[in-house]
Amino acid sequence: MTIHDINKAKVPIVKINNKLDKFRNTVLFPKKVEMANKMLENAVLPKNQ
Repeated sequence: MTIHDINKAKVPIVKINNKLDKFRNTVLFPKKVEMANKMLENAVLPKNQ
């Protein structure tokens, strides 16, 4: 494939390694998830007009 063909392609050219499936339902960074959840609890969203 040439660069021109890659730029015109509508499909991704990245291949995902199937070995990553073992991480699908695990939390890799529990402290960061906890911190993000605390921030979301205190977040104030703008009101829709």
